[in-house]
Amino acid sequence: MPESMSLERRVLFLALGAKLVLTPAGMGMNGAIKKAENIVEKLGKKAKMLQQFNNPDNVAAHMATTGPEVWEQTDGKIDVFLGGVGTGGTLTGTSKFLKTKNAKLLAIAVEPEESAVLSGGKPGPHKIQGIGAGFIPGNCDMSIVDDVVKVTGPVAMEMARRLGAQGILCGISSGAAVTAALEVGNRPGMAGKRIVAVIPSFGERYLSTALFQPLLENAQNQKADEIQEDIRAIYIKQLKQTADENYAQVKAASKVDKKK
Repeated sequence: MPESMSLERRVLFLALGAKLVLTPAGMGMNGAIKKAENIVEKLGKKAKMLQQFNNPDNVAAHMATTGPEVWEQTDGKIDVFLGGVGTGGTLTGTSKFLKTKNAKLLAIAVEPEESAVLSGGKPGPHKIQGIGAGFIPGNCDMSIVDDVVKVTGPVAMEMARRLGAQGILCGISSGAAVTAALEVGNRPGMAGKRIVAVIPSFGERYLSTALFQPLLENAQNQKADEIQEDIRAIYIKQLKQTADENYAQVKAASKVDKKK
């Protein structure tokens, strides 16, 4: 994977016993794919490359599972299906199924504005991990995509933080998807339409990244707070201490009287 991916992603693979190979960040996913091909070539029959960007089973899985789930969960009332394009499997497979149920459904792709390849732009570095590979994946059938919405990294991060504060701890690409969904929902003629956006990423995989950097610094610098004893407990403690002192005084006075 590119060296720009989060530390959580690296540790996750290492924890699962994988041998992790990093590639230059500037080469993006193209560099990681090229390196994987090199490894396969070197290992020969011992290696198998699943080709997540060009694997028809990726699309088929979403046609068979995600699409029907979305249709059932919305009771067949869905006007727009929207999601970020990483491998392209989710958007393509799900949209293909949904369009068999509703021919008027709009399938909308989301990509980083800094690397707007789907929109005909040039690839470039960006901060939205998980989408925007820098090329159009073989899985992504642009013929069924009705529109493409571009979102900047900073805007995607801010939305992800807002979602986290509301109890949906998600990643940067999820922030991009929700941002795009709100933009589409505010377009003329969209009043009353139902938009389904995919939130595919866990926030726990981004705790060490720029997404949560301010929170990480605050957490690292936070000091333990003082614990104030319960007032009742303090009162009881003082009473006991007074009683002990009184008892000690009485006992001392009793010793004096005996000596007399």
